[in-house]
Amino acid sequence: MAQRTGKAKSGKAPNATKRLRLGLGIMLTLLLVVGGKLFVVQGLDVGGMAAAALDYRMRETSLPAERGSILGANGTVLANSVIRYNVVVDQRVNTKTETFPRFNNVDGKDKLVEVTREQGLRELAAALGMDLDAVREAVTGEQGYYIVAKDLKPDVELRVSELSIPGVDTVGVSKRVYPNGSVAGGIVGFLQDGSTGQAGIEQTQDGLLRGKDGKRLFEIGADGLRIPVGVDELTPPEDGKDVKLTLNSDLQYFAQQAIQSQTDKLGAEWGVIIVMDAKTGNLIAMADTNAPDPNDPGRVAAKDRGVRSVTAAYEPGSVQKMITAAALIEEGKSSPLDTFTLGPSYTVDGQTFTDSFTHGTEERTLAGILGWSMNTGTVAAGSRLTKDQRHDWLRKFGIGEAPDIGLPATASGILTPADQWDGRQEYTVLFGQGVSQSTLQTVRAFQTIANNGVMLQPRLIDAYVSPDGKEEAVAPQPSRQVVSDGTAQQVQDILESAVTEGQIKDAAIDGYRVGAKTGTSESPCDDGKSGFCGYTASIVGMAPMDDPRFIVEVVLQRPKGSIYGITQGPVFRSVMSQALRTYNVQPSTGEPARLPQYAK
Repeated sequence: MAQRTGKAKSGKAPNATKRLRLGLGIMLTLLLVVGGKLFVVQGLDVGGMAAAALDYRMRETSLPAERGSILGANGTVLANSVIRYNVVVDQRVNTKTETFPRFNNVDGKDKLVEVTREQGLRELAAALGMDLDAVREAVTGEQGYYIVAKDLKPDVELRVSELSIPGVDTVGVSKRVYPNGSVAGGIVGFLQDGSTGQAGIEQTQDGLLRGKDGKRLFEIGADGLRIPVGVDELTPPEDGKDVKLTLNSDLQYFAQQAIQSQTDKLGAEWGVIIVMDAKTGNLIAMADTNAPDPNDPGRVAAKDRGVRSVTAAYEPGSVQKMITAAALIEEGKSSPLDTFTLGPSYTVDGQTFTDSFTHGTEERTLAGILGWSMNTGTVAAGSRLTKDQRHDWLRKFGIGEAPDIGLPATASGILTPADQWDGRQEYTVLFGQGVSQSTLQTVRAFQTIANNGVMLQPRLIDAYVSPDGKEEAVAPQPSRQVVSDGTAQQVQDILESAVTEGQIKDAAIDGYRVGAKTGTSESPCDDGKSGFCGYTASIVGMAPMDDPRFIVEVVLQRPKGSIYGITQGPVFRSVMSQALRTYNVQPSTGEPARLPQYAK
Protein backbone atom coordinates (compact mmCIF):
# COMPACT_ATOMS: atom_id res chain seq x y z
CA MET A 1 0.00 0.00 0.00
CA ALA A 2 2.81 2.41 0.82
CA GLN A 3 4.37 1.83 -2.53
CA ARG A 4 1.09 2.62 -4.35
CA THR A 5 0.66 5.86 -2.41
CA GLY A 6 4.15 7.01 -3.33
CA LYS A 7 3.62 6.27 -6.99
CA ALA A 8 0.33 8.20 -7.03
CA LYS A 9 1.88 11.43 -5.59
CA SER A 10 4.75 11.16 -7.95
CA GLY A 11 2.39 11.09 -10.95
CA LYS A 12 0.37 14.29 -10.09
CA ALA A 13 3.23 16.76 -9.43
CA PRO A 14 4.00 17.70 -13.06
CA ASN A 15 0.35 18.74 -13.78
CA ALA A 16 0.18 21.05 -10.76
CA THR A 17 3.38 22.74 -11.75
CA LYS A 18 2.08 23.30 -15.23
CA ARG A 19 -1.12 24.88 -13.94
CA LEU A 20 0.84 27.12 -11.64
CA ARG A 21 3.12 28.21 -14.40
CA LEU A 22 0.17 28.80 -16.71
CA GLY A 23 -1.57 30.96 -14.10
CA LEU A 24 1.56 32.99 -13.49
CA GLY A 25 1.99 33.44 -17.21
CA ILE A 26 -1.54 34.71 -17.62
CA MET A 27 -1.10 37.12 -14.72
CA LEU A 28 2.16 38.42 -16.11
CA THR A 29 0.57 38.83 -19.51
CA LEU A 30 -2.32 40.81 -18.05
CA LEU A 31 0.09 42.96 -16.07
CA LEU A 32 2.08 43.64 -19.23
CA VAL A 33 -1.07 44.54 -21.14
CA VAL A 34 -2.33 46.83 -18.39
CA GLY A 35 1.11 48.33 -17.86
CA GLY A 36 1.54 48.90 -21.54
CA LYS A 37 -1.85 50.50 -21.76
CA LEU A 38 -1.01 52.77 -18.83
CA PHE A 39 2.27 53.67 -20.49
CA VAL A 40 0.54 54.50 -23.72
CA VAL A 41 -2.24 56.50 -22.02
CA GLN A 42 -0.21 58.25 -19.35
CA GLY A 43 3.26 58.25 -20.86
CA LEU A 44 2.68 58.69 -24.57
CA ASP A 45 -0.90 60.09 -24.33
CA VAL A 46 -1.49 59.24 -28.00
CA GLY A 47 -5.13 60.32 -27.81
CA GLY A 48 -4.43 63.53 -25.84
CA MET A 49 -6.59 62.38 -22.96
CA ALA A 50 -4.37 63.91 -20.28
CA ALA A 51 -4.27 67.20 -22.11
CA ALA A 52 -8.04 67.11 -22.56
CA ALA A 53 -8.51 66.39 -18.89
CA LEU A 54 -6.22 69.27 -17.97
CA ASP A 55 -8.10 71.62 -20.28
CA TYR A 56 -11.33 70.57 -18.63
CA ARG A 57 -9.92 71.42 -15.24
CA MET A 58 -8.54 74.82 -16.26
CA ARG A 59 -10.40 78.04 -15.53
CA GLU A 60 -9.52 81.51 -16.78
CA THR A 61 -10.32 84.90 -15.27
CA SER A 62 -9.66 88.22 -16.94
CA LEU A 63 -7.40 90.81 -15.31
CA PRO A 64 -8.47 94.15 -16.76
CA ALA A 65 -5.85 96.66 -17.82
CA GLU A 66 -6.10 100.08 -16.29
CA ARG A 67 -7.30 102.60 -18.87
CA GLY A 68 -4.92 105.49 -19.38
CA SER A 69 -5.74 108.95 -18.08
CA ILE A 70 -6.52 112.09 -20.07
CA LEU A 71 -4.55 115.03 -18.74
CA GLY A 72 -4.48 118.77 -19.25
CA ALA A 73 -1.31 120.65 -20.12
CA ASN A 74 -0.67 121.49 -16.48
CA GLY A 75 -1.19 117.91 -15.33
CA THR A 76 -4.82 118.31 -14.33
CA VAL A 77 -6.61 114.96 -14.54
CA LEU A 78 -9.55 115.27 -16.91
CA ALA A 79 -10.28 111.52 -16.99
CA ASN A 80 -8.84 108.53 -15.19
CA SER A 81 -9.74 104.99 -14.26
CA VAL A 82 -9.70 103.02 -11.07
CA ILE A 83 -9.83 99.24 -10.91
CA ARG A 84 -12.62 97.92 -8.75
CA TYR A 85 -13.74 94.35 -8.13
CA ASN A 86 -16.99 92.48 -7.73
CA VAL A 87 -17.15 89.37 -5.54
CA VAL A 88 -19.19 86.64 -7.26
CA VAL A 89 -20.17 83.13 -6.22
CA ASP A 90 -21.25 79.90 -7.88
CA GLN A 91 -23.76 78.86 -5.22
CA ARG A 92 -23.96 75.30 -6.58
CA VAL A 93 -20.30 74.74 -5.75
CA ASN A 94 -20.24 76.56 -2.44
CA THR A 95 -23.24 74.84 -0.88
CA LYS A 96 -21.84 71.37 -1.60
CA THR A 97 -18.59 71.96 0.24
CA GLU A 98 -18.25 71.39 3.98
CA THR A 99 -14.47 71.72 4.07
CA PHE A 100 -11.83 72.82 1.60
CA PRO A 101 -8.04 72.80 1.46
CA ARG A 102 -6.07 76.02 1.68
CA PHE A 103 -2.51 77.09 2.25
CA ASN A 104 -2.20 78.98 5.52
CA ASN A 105 0.90 80.63 6.88
CA VAL A 106 1.94 78.66 9.98
CA ASP A 107 5.12 79.68 11.76
CA GLY A 108 6.33 81.51 8.69
CA LYS A 109 5.70 78.60 6.34
CA ASP A 110 2.84 77.80 3.97
CA LYS A 111 1.00 74.74 5.24
CA LEU A 112 -1.91 72.97 3.55
CA VAL A 113 -4.82 72.84 5.99
CA GLU A 114 -8.52 71.96 5.91
CA VAL A 115 -10.90 74.87 6.47
CA THR A 116 -14.60 74.54 7.22
CA ARG A 117 -17.16 76.30 5.08
CA GLU A 118 -18.47 78.17 8.11
CA GLN A 119 -15.02 79.48 8.96
CA GLY A 120 -14.53 80.60 5.35
CA LEU A 121 -17.82 82.51 5.37
CA ARG A 122 -16.90 84.24 8.63
CA GLU A 123 -13.59 85.31 7.12
CA LEU A 124 -15.36 86.48 3.95
CA ALA A 125 -17.85 88.55 5.95
CA ALA A 126 -15.00 90.15 7.87
CA ALA A 127 -13.06 90.97 4.67
CA LEU A 128 -16.13 92.54 3.05
CA GLY A 129 -17.34 94.28 6.17
CA MET A 130 -20.72 92.57 5.75
CA ASP A 131 -23.08 90.86 8.14
CA LEU A 132 -22.39 87.11 8.36
CA ASP A 133 -26.04 86.20 7.77
CA ALA A 134 -26.12 88.36 4.64
CA VAL A 135 -23.00 86.65 3.30
CA ARG A 136 -24.36 83.20 4.15
CA GLU A 137 -27.59 84.00 2.32
CA ALA A 138 -25.71 85.37 -0.70
CA VAL A 139 -23.63 82.21 -1.20
CA THR A 140 -26.49 79.77 -0.60
CA GLY A 141 -28.71 78.59 -3.44
CA GLU A 142 -28.58 77.10 -6.92
CA GLN A 143 -27.45 80.08 -9.02
CA GLY A 144 -24.31 79.70 -11.05
CA TYR A 145 -23.45 83.40 -10.89
CA TYR A 146 -24.45 85.69 -8.07
CA ILE A 147 -22.85 89.01 -7.07
CA VAL A 148 -22.04 89.12 -3.37
CA ALA A 149 -20.41 92.58 -3.27
CA LYS A 150 -19.50 95.33 -5.75
CA ASP A 151 -16.95 98.06 -6.25
CA LEU A 152 -14.22 96.71 -3.97
CA LYS A 153 -10.78 98.28 -3.80
CA PRO A 154 -7.73 96.17 -4.73
CA ASP A 155 -6.66 95.57 -1.11
CA VAL A 156 -10.05 94.09 -0.24
CA GLU A 157 -9.99 91.97 -3.41
CA LEU A 158 -6.61 90.54 -2.38
CA ARG A 159 -7.92 89.52 1.04
CA VAL A 160 -10.95 87.82 -0.55
CA SER A 161 -8.82 85.95 -3.11
CA GLU A 162 -6.46 84.66 -0.43
CA LEU A 163 -9.39 82.99 1.37
CA SER A 164 -9.69 80.48 -1.55
CA ILE A 165 -13.32 79.76 -0.70
CA PRO A 166 -14.89 77.26 -3.13
CA GLY A 167 -17.16 78.90 -5.69
CA VAL A 168 -16.21 82.42 -4.58
CA ASP A 169 -14.23 84.52 -7.03
CA THR A 170 -13.46 88.16 -7.82
CA VAL A 171 -14.08 89.89 -11.14
CA GLY A 172 -12.16 93.07 -11.98
CA VAL A 173 -14.00 96.02 -13.50
CA SER A 174 -12.66 99.38 -14.63
CA LYS A 175 -14.48 102.45 -13.36
CA ARG A 176 -14.01 105.68 -15.32
CA VAL A 177 -14.20 108.98 -13.48
CA TYR A 178 -14.02 112.59 -14.69
CA PRO A 179 -12.89 114.77 -11.77
CA ASN A 180 -13.47 118.11 -13.55
CA GLY A 181 -16.98 117.32 -14.74
CA SER A 182 -18.02 119.41 -17.74
CA VAL A 183 -14.70 121.25 -18.08
CA ALA A 184 -13.61 120.21 -21.60
CA GLY A 185 -16.34 117.57 -21.38
CA GLY A 186 -17.02 117.40 -25.12
CA ILE A 187 -13.31 117.24 -25.89
CA VAL A 188 -12.61 114.49 -23.37
CA GLY A 189 -15.64 112.44 -24.41
CA PHE A 190 -17.08 109.50 -22.51
CA LEU A 191 -17.35 105.71 -22.58
CA GLN A 192 -20.06 103.40 -23.80
CA ASP A 193 -20.92 100.64 -21.32
CA GLY A 194 -18.00 101.80 -19.21
CA SER A 195 -15.38 100.33 -21.54
CA THR A 196 -15.38 101.68 -25.12
CA GLY A 197 -14.73 105.28 -26.13
CA GLN A 198 -17.91 106.88 -27.41
CA ALA A 199 -16.93 110.50 -28.09
CA GLY A 200 -14.04 112.94 -28.05
CA ILE A 201 -10.53 111.83 -27.14
CA GLU A 202 -11.96 108.76 -25.42
CA GLN A 203 -13.15 107.60 -28.84
CA THR A 204 -10.29 108.54 -31.15
CA GLN A 205 -7.55 107.40 -28.74
CA ASP A 206 -9.41 104.35 -27.46
CA GLY A 207 -6.80 101.82 -28.63
CA LEU A 208 -3.96 103.53 -26.77
CA LEU A 209 -5.98 104.35 -23.68
CA ARG A 210 -7.46 100.90 -23.10
CA GLY A 211 -4.21 98.89 -22.93
CA LYS A 212 -4.27 95.07 -23.01
CA ASP A 213 -6.07 92.89 -20.48
CA GLY A 214 -4.18 90.16 -18.64
CA LYS A 215 -5.48 86.77 -17.43
CA ARG A 216 -5.10 84.22 -14.69
CA LEU A 217 -5.26 80.45 -15.37
CA PHE A 218 -5.86 78.04 -12.53
CA GLU A 219 -6.81 74.39 -12.11
CA ILE A 220 -9.91 73.04 -10.36
CA GLY A 221 -10.91 69.55 -9.29
CA ALA A 222 -14.07 67.61 -10.09
CA ASP A 223 -15.75 69.20 -7.07
CA GLY A 224 -15.18 72.68 -8.49
CA LEU A 225 -12.51 73.57 -5.95
CA ARG A 226 -9.25 75.22 -6.88
CA ILE A 227 -6.42 72.70 -6.59
CA PRO A 228 -3.85 74.27 -4.26
CA VAL A 229 -0.88 72.55 -5.92
CA GLY A 230 -2.34 72.72 -9.45
CA VAL A 231 -1.58 75.02 -12.36
CA ASP A 232 -1.70 78.73 -11.48
CA GLU A 233 -0.43 80.98 -14.28
CA LEU A 234 -0.58 84.77 -14.31
CA THR A 235 -0.33 87.03 -17.39
CA PRO A 236 -0.19 90.59 -16.04
CA PRO A 237 -2.28 93.24 -17.82
CA GLU A 238 -0.60 95.98 -19.85
CA ASP A 239 -2.06 99.28 -18.73
CA GLY A 240 -3.04 101.89 -21.30
CA LYS A 241 -1.11 105.06 -22.04
CA ASP A 242 -2.08 108.48 -20.73
CA VAL A 243 -3.00 111.14 -23.28
CA LYS A 244 -1.73 114.60 -22.42
CA LEU A 245 -3.58 117.48 -24.08
CA THR A 246 -2.48 121.05 -24.79
CA LEU A 247 -5.50 122.46 -22.94
CA ASN A 248 -4.98 124.67 -19.92
CA SER A 249 -7.79 123.49 -17.67
CA ASP A 250 -7.99 126.80 -15.75
CA LEU A 251 -8.32 128.85 -18.94
CA GLN A 252 -10.71 126.25 -20.35
CA TYR A 253 -12.97 126.71 -17.33
CA PHE A 254 -12.78 130.51 -17.64
CA ALA A 255 -13.65 130.42 -21.36
CA GLN A 256 -16.57 128.05 -20.79
CA GLN A 257 -18.00 130.37 -18.14
CA ALA A 258 -17.54 133.40 -20.40
CA ILE A 259 -19.25 131.94 -23.47
CA GLN A 260 -22.06 130.36 -21.45
CA SER A 261 -22.80 133.72 -19.82
CA GLN A 262 -22.83 135.54 -23.17
CA THR A 263 -25.01 132.90 -24.79
CA ASP A 264 -27.54 133.00 -21.95
CA LYS A 265 -27.51 136.82 -21.90
CA LEU A 266 -28.34 137.13 -25.61
CA GLY A 267 -30.55 134.05 -25.91
CA ALA A 268 -28.27 132.48 -28.53
CA GLU A 269 -28.56 128.82 -29.54
CA TRP A 270 -24.91 128.09 -28.85
CA GLY A 271 -21.51 129.70 -28.61
CA VAL A 272 -17.84 128.71 -28.79
CA ILE A 273 -14.49 130.21 -27.88
CA ILE A 274 -11.07 129.06 -29.07
CA VAL A 275 -7.76 130.20 -27.62
CA MET A 276 -4.66 129.18 -29.61
CA ASP A 277 -0.97 129.75 -29.01
CA ALA A 278 0.15 131.40 -32.25
CA LYS A 279 3.77 130.28 -31.80
CA THR A 280 3.06 126.56 -31.40
CA GLY A 281 -0.42 125.95 -32.76
CA ASN A 282 -1.37 124.55 -29.34
CA LEU A 283 -5.04 124.82 -28.49
CA ILE A 284 -5.15 125.96 -24.89
CA ALA A 285 -8.93 126.39 -24.67
CA MET A 286 -11.87 125.19 -26.77
CA ALA A 287 -15.03 126.18 -24.95
CA ASP A 288 -18.56 125.08 -25.82
CA THR A 289 -21.86 126.06 -24.27
CA ASN A 290 -23.89 123.33 -22.56
CA ALA A 291 -20.78 121.16 -22.39
CA PRO A 292 -21.55 117.61 -21.25
CA ASP A 293 -20.36 116.14 -17.97
CA PRO A 294 -18.77 112.82 -19.06
CA ASN A 295 -19.84 111.33 -15.72
CA ASP A 296 -23.44 111.69 -16.96
CA PRO A 297 -23.47 112.73 -20.63
CA GLY A 298 -27.15 111.91 -21.04
CA ARG A 299 -28.10 115.00 -19.06
CA VAL A 300 -27.47 117.20 -22.12
CA ALA A 301 -28.95 116.87 -25.60
CA ALA A 302 -27.03 114.77 -28.12
CA LYS A 303 -26.35 117.87 -30.24
CA ASP A 304 -24.39 119.39 -27.33
CA ARG A 305 -22.06 116.44 -26.72
CA GLY A 306 -19.58 117.20 -29.50
CA VAL A 307 -17.09 120.02 -30.04
CA ARG A 308 -18.68 122.69 -32.23
CA SER A 309 -15.35 124.43 -32.71
CA VAL A 310 -14.51 121.66 -35.17
CA THR A 311 -17.87 120.10 -36.08
CA ALA A 312 -19.98 123.18 -36.92
CA ALA A 313 -19.31 124.76 -40.32
CA TYR A 314 -20.99 128.06 -41.14
CA GLU A 315 -20.48 131.14 -43.30
CA PRO A 316 -17.77 133.10 -41.46
CA GLY A 317 -18.78 136.54 -42.68
CA SER A 318 -16.43 139.50 -42.57
CA VAL A 319 -13.60 137.82 -40.67
CA GLN A 320 -12.77 136.41 -44.12
CA LYS A 321 -11.86 139.90 -45.33
CA MET A 322 -8.49 139.37 -43.66
CA ILE A 323 -7.69 136.67 -46.24
CA THR A 324 -8.75 138.97 -49.07
CA ALA A 325 -6.44 141.71 -47.80
CA ALA A 326 -3.53 139.29 -47.41
CA ALA A 327 -4.04 137.95 -50.95
CA LEU A 328 -4.15 141.46 -52.42
CA ILE A 329 -0.94 142.51 -50.66
CA GLU A 330 0.93 139.27 -51.46
CA GLU A 331 -0.11 139.41 -55.12
CA GLY A 332 0.99 143.06 -55.32
CA LYS A 333 -2.54 144.19 -56.16
CA SER A 334 -2.92 146.59 -53.25
CA SER A 335 -1.32 147.96 -50.09
CA PRO A 336 -2.85 148.97 -46.75
CA LEU A 337 -2.96 152.63 -47.72
CA ASP A 338 -4.25 152.24 -51.30
CA THR A 339 -7.45 154.28 -51.67
CA PHE A 340 -10.82 153.33 -53.18
CA THR A 341 -13.70 155.64 -54.03
CA LEU A 342 -16.83 154.05 -52.59
CA GLY A 343 -20.44 155.17 -52.90
CA PRO A 344 -23.43 153.94 -50.88
CA SER A 345 -23.40 150.81 -53.04
CA TYR A 346 -21.05 149.09 -55.43
CA THR A 347 -22.08 147.24 -58.61
CA VAL A 348 -19.97 144.86 -60.67
CA ASP A 349 -21.08 142.40 -63.36
CA GLY A 350 -24.68 143.19 -62.56
CA GLN A 351 -24.24 142.38 -58.87
CA THR A 352 -24.86 145.18 -56.34
CA PHE A 353 -23.39 145.23 -52.83
CA THR A 354 -24.07 147.51 -49.87
CA ASP A 355 -22.68 148.00 -46.38
CA SER A 356 -24.17 147.46 -42.94
CA PHE A 357 -24.18 151.22 -42.33
CA THR A 358 -25.31 154.17 -44.43
CA HIS A 359 -22.67 156.43 -45.93
CA GLY A 360 -22.12 158.72 -48.86
CA THR A 361 -19.28 158.63 -51.36
CA GLU A 362 -16.00 158.21 -49.48
CA GLU A 363 -12.33 157.78 -50.15
CA ARG A 364 -11.31 154.79 -48.08
CA THR A 365 -7.98 153.05 -47.61
CA LEU A 366 -7.74 149.27 -47.69
CA ALA A 367 -7.09 149.51 -43.94
CA GLY A 368 -10.25 151.61 -43.56
CA ILE A 369 -12.27 149.11 -45.60
CA LEU A 370 -11.39 146.36 -43.13
CA GLY A 371 -11.49 148.67 -40.11
CA TRP A 372 -15.13 149.45 -40.85
CA SER A 373 -15.91 146.07 -42.45
CA MET A 374 -17.17 147.46 -45.76
CA ASN A 375 -18.50 144.93 -48.26
CA THR A 376 -18.46 147.53 -51.03
CA GLY A 377 -14.77 148.23 -50.61
CA THR A 378 -13.87 144.54 -50.17
CA VAL A 379 -15.51 143.69 -53.50
CA ALA A 380 -13.95 146.72 -55.19
CA ALA A 381 -10.48 145.78 -53.98
CA GLY A 382 -10.96 142.03 -54.28
CA SER A 383 -12.03 142.33 -57.91
CA ARG A 384 -8.35 142.92 -58.70
CA LEU A 385 -7.87 139.20 -58.04
CA THR A 386 -8.94 136.68 -60.64
CA LYS A 387 -11.55 134.06 -59.74
CA ASP A 388 -8.86 131.41 -59.55
CA GLN A 389 -6.71 133.58 -57.30
CA ARG A 390 -9.63 134.16 -54.93
CA HIS A 391 -10.22 130.42 -54.70
CA ASP A 392 -6.54 129.53 -54.42
CA TRP A 393 -5.89 131.97 -51.61
CA LEU A 394 -8.80 130.64 -49.61
CA ARG A 395 -7.35 127.18 -50.11
CA LYS A 396 -3.86 128.34 -49.11
CA PHE A 397 -5.25 129.66 -45.84
CA GLY A 398 -6.73 126.22 -45.09
CA ILE A 399 -10.34 126.81 -46.06
CA GLY A 400 -11.86 123.51 -47.22
CA GLU A 401 -9.17 121.57 -45.35
CA ALA A 402 -10.21 119.91 -42.07
CA PRO A 403 -7.62 120.32 -39.29
CA ASP A 404 -6.68 116.96 -37.78
CA ILE A 405 -6.44 117.45 -34.03
CA GLY A 406 -7.57 114.01 -32.89
CA LEU A 407 -11.30 114.69 -32.50
CA PRO A 408 -14.12 112.93 -34.37
CA ALA A 409 -16.49 114.50 -36.91
CA THR A 410 -14.14 117.33 -37.87
CA ALA A 411 -15.76 119.48 -40.56
CA SER A 412 -13.97 120.41 -43.79
CA GLY A 413 -16.47 123.12 -44.62
CA ILE A 414 -17.43 123.95 -48.20
CA LEU A 415 -15.19 125.66 -50.72
CA THR A 416 -16.78 125.24 -54.11
CA PRO A 417 -14.39 125.15 -57.12
CA ALA A 418 -14.07 128.55 -58.78
CA ASP A 419 -15.50 127.33 -62.09
CA GLN A 420 -18.73 126.41 -60.25
CA TRP A 421 -19.26 129.80 -58.63
CA ASP A 422 -22.28 131.73 -59.82
CA GLY A 423 -22.18 135.41 -60.75
CA ARG A 424 -22.68 136.60 -57.17
CA GLN A 425 -20.74 133.96 -55.26
CA GLU A 426 -17.49 134.85 -57.00
CA TYR A 427 -17.64 138.17 -55.14
CA THR A 428 -19.34 137.17 -51.85
CA VAL A 429 -16.50 134.75 -51.05
CA LEU A 430 -14.33 137.86 -50.66
CA PHE A 431 -16.27 138.79 -47.52
CA GLY A 432 -17.09 135.34 -46.15
CA GLN A 433 -20.37 134.37 -47.80
CA GLY A 434 -20.87 131.49 -50.23
CA VAL A 435 -18.21 129.55 -48.33
CA SER A 436 -18.40 127.69 -45.02
CA GLN A 437 -15.80 126.71 -42.46
CA SER A 438 -15.35 125.76 -38.83
CA THR A 439 -14.23 128.12 -36.09
CA LEU A 440 -10.93 126.26 -35.91
CA GLN A 441 -10.30 126.84 -39.63
CA THR A 442 -10.77 130.58 -39.11
CA VAL A 443 -8.44 130.58 -36.11
CA ARG A 444 -5.81 128.71 -38.13
CA ALA A 445 -5.95 131.35 -40.85
CA PHE A 446 -5.43 134.16 -38.32
CA GLN A 447 -2.63 132.20 -36.64
CA THR A 448 -0.83 132.28 -39.98
CA ILE A 449 -0.83 136.06 -39.99
CA ALA A 450 0.15 136.26 -36.32
CA ASN A 451 3.07 133.87 -36.94
CA ASN A 452 4.71 135.94 -39.69
CA GLY A 453 2.92 134.15 -42.52
CA VAL A 454 3.75 130.59 -41.39
CA MET A 455 0.77 128.30 -40.89
CA LEU A 456 1.07 125.79 -38.06
CA GLN A 457 -1.40 122.96 -37.85
CA PRO A 458 -3.47 123.15 -34.65
CA ARG A 459 -2.40 120.78 -31.87
CA LEU A 460 -4.63 119.28 -29.19
CA ILE A 461 -2.70 116.11 -28.29
CA ASP A 462 0.65 117.07 -26.84
CA ALA A 463 2.11 113.72 -25.70
CA TYR A 464 1.52 110.10 -24.76
CA VAL A 465 2.72 108.89 -21.37
CA SER A 466 3.55 105.20 -20.83
CA PRO A 467 2.62 103.45 -17.57
CA ASP A 468 6.27 103.70 -16.52
CA GLY A 469 6.07 107.50 -16.80
CA LYS A 470 8.00 107.86 -20.05
CA GLU A 471 6.59 110.75 -22.09
CA GLU A 472 6.52 110.62 -25.88
CA ALA A 473 5.84 114.03 -27.41
CA VAL A 474 3.60 114.22 -30.47
CA ALA A 475 5.60 115.85 -33.23
CA PRO A 476 3.98 118.93 -34.82
CA GLN A 477 2.64 118.51 -38.33
CA PRO A 478 4.63 120.21 -41.09
CA SER A 479 4.25 123.98 -41.27
CA ARG A 480 3.99 126.00 -44.46
CA GLN A 481 4.76 129.56 -45.47
CA VAL A 482 1.51 130.99 -46.79
CA VAL A 483 2.46 134.65 -47.21
CA SER A 484 5.70 136.52 -46.70
CA ASP A 485 6.75 138.01 -43.39
CA GLY A 486 6.26 141.48 -44.90
CA THR A 487 2.70 140.73 -46.00
CA ALA A 488 1.86 139.26 -42.60
CA GLN A 489 3.17 142.40 -40.86
CA GLN A 490 1.08 144.69 -43.07
CA VAL A 491 -2.06 142.65 -42.35
CA GLN A 492 -1.25 142.78 -38.63
CA ASP A 493 -1.14 146.58 -38.89
CA ILE A 494 -4.53 146.58 -40.64
CA LEU A 495 -6.06 144.42 -37.88
CA GLU A 496 -4.56 146.55 -35.11
CA SER A 497 -5.81 149.72 -36.79
CA ALA A 498 -9.33 148.23 -36.81
CA VAL A 499 -9.11 148.43 -33.00
CA THR A 500 -7.27 151.74 -32.66
CA GLU A 501 -8.94 153.64 -35.53
CA GLY A 502 -11.82 151.47 -36.72
CA GLN A 503 -15.08 150.21 -35.22
CA ILE A 504 -13.73 147.45 -32.93
CA LYS A 505 -12.58 149.71 -30.09
CA ASP A 506 -14.32 147.59 -27.45
CA ALA A 507 -11.75 144.84 -28.11
CA ALA A 508 -8.92 147.02 -26.74
CA ILE A 509 -7.04 145.81 -23.65
CA ASP A 510 -5.27 148.21 -21.31
CA GLY A 511 -1.52 147.78 -21.57
CA TYR A 512 -1.57 145.50 -24.60
CA ARG A 513 -1.71 146.11 -28.32
CA VAL A 514 -4.57 144.20 -29.95
CA GLY A 515 -5.61 143.43 -33.52
CA ALA A 516 -9.05 142.05 -34.40
CA LYS A 517 -11.76 141.56 -37.01
CA THR A 518 -15.48 141.03 -36.57
CA GLY A 519 -17.82 138.94 -38.68
CA THR A 520 -21.56 138.59 -39.24
CA SER A 521 -23.33 136.17 -41.54
CA GLU A 522 -26.82 134.87 -42.16
CA SER A 523 -27.55 131.47 -40.65
CA PRO A 524 -29.69 129.13 -42.81
CA CYS A 525 -32.65 127.45 -41.13
CA ASP A 526 -32.02 123.94 -39.82
CA ASP A 527 -34.95 122.51 -41.81
CA GLY A 528 -33.06 123.20 -45.05
CA LYS A 529 -35.76 125.43 -46.45
CA SER A 530 -34.99 128.70 -48.20
CA GLY A 531 -34.28 131.77 -46.13
CA PHE A 532 -32.38 132.14 -42.91
CA CYS A 533 -33.18 131.96 -39.21
CA GLY A 534 -30.84 134.46 -37.64
CA TYR A 535 -27.20 135.45 -37.71
CA THR A 536 -23.81 134.10 -36.74
CA ALA A 537 -21.79 136.78 -34.97
CA SER A 538 -18.08 136.49 -34.31
CA ILE A 539 -14.86 138.27 -33.46
CA VAL A 540 -11.33 136.96 -33.85
CA GLY A 541 -8.15 138.72 -32.85
CA MET A 542 -4.58 138.49 -31.63
CA ALA A 543 -2.37 140.02 -28.94
CA PRO A 544 0.05 141.48 -28.10
CA MET A 545 0.74 142.97 -31.51
CA ASP A 546 4.40 143.63 -30.60
CA ASP A 547 4.86 139.87 -31.08
CA PRO A 548 1.48 138.11 -31.28
CA ARG A 549 1.18 135.23 -28.82
CA PHE A 550 -2.50 134.28 -28.69
CA ILE A 551 -5.43 134.03 -31.08
CA VAL A 552 -8.92 134.20 -29.58
CA GLU A 553 -12.18 133.75 -31.47
CA VAL A 554 -15.67 134.13 -30.03
CA VAL A 555 -18.67 132.86 -32.02
CA LEU A 556 -22.37 133.17 -31.16
CA GLN A 557 -25.05 131.37 -33.14
CA ARG A 558 -28.41 133.11 -33.70
CA PRO A 559 -28.42 135.59 -30.81
CA LYS A 560 -31.75 137.33 -30.28
CA GLY A 561 -32.29 141.02 -30.91
CA SER A 562 -30.88 143.45 -33.44
CA ILE A 563 -27.59 142.18 -34.82
CA TYR A 564 -26.30 145.77 -34.95
CA GLY A 565 -26.58 146.05 -31.17
CA ILE A 566 -24.64 142.86 -30.50
CA THR A 567 -20.93 142.96 -29.84
CA GLN A 568 -18.54 140.19 -28.84
CA GLY A 569 -15.76 142.66 -28.03
CA PRO A 570 -16.11 142.54 -24.23
CA VAL A 571 -16.08 138.70 -24.20
CA PHE A 572 -13.04 138.65 -26.48
CA ARG A 573 -11.32 141.19 -24.25
CA SER A 574 -12.08 139.22 -21.11
CA VAL A 575 -10.77 135.89 -22.42
CA MET A 576 -7.72 137.37 -24.13
CA SER A 577 -6.83 139.26 -20.94
CA GLN A 578 -7.11 136.06 -18.94
CA ALA A 579 -4.82 134.23 -21.38
CA LEU A 580 -2.21 136.99 -21.20
CA ARG A 581 -2.31 136.92 -17.39
CA THR A 582 -2.22 133.14 -17.17
CA TYR A 583 0.96 132.95 -19.22
CA ASN A 584 2.54 136.07 -17.74
CA VAL A 585 2.86 137.84 -21.09
CA GLN A 586 4.53 141.19 -20.57
CA PRO A 587 2.60 144.33 -21.53
CA SER A 588 3.30 146.02 -24.84
CA THR A 589 6.04 148.60 -25.10
CA GLY A 590 5.86 149.78 -28.71
CA GLU A 591 3.41 152.24 -30.21
CA PRO A 592 0.28 150.70 -31.77
CA ALA A 593 -0.41 150.84 -35.49
CA ARG A 594 -2.81 153.62 -36.48
CA LEU A 595 -3.28 153.31 -40.22
CA PRO A 596 -5.51 156.01 -41.71
CA GLN A 597 -9.02 154.82 -42.49
CA TYR A 598 -9.67 157.56 -45.06
CA ALA A 599 -7.60 159.01 -47.86
CA LYS A 600 -5.80 162.18 -46.86
